[in-house]
Amino acid sequence: MFYAKNLPTWERAVRLLGAAGMALCSWQYSPTPLGIIFGISAAVTALTAVVGFCPMCALASRKLKT
Repeated sequence: MFYAKNLPTWERAVRLLGAAGMALCSWQYSPTPLGIIFGISAAVTALTAVVGFCPMCALASRKLKT
């Protein structure tokens, strides 16, 4: 199934930076449950940035201007 991108390029870049920050926090707190939560959040945020599609934005009917 193909999804239409609903994230602009600038937001995708910001999401990647945020995912990198969460990954650093995950590494810092690695032996704790907080580290696992940061790691999963970083993975999901990076995935949405790379793909360009955010399911929560789609629920809010957000679309890119063409």
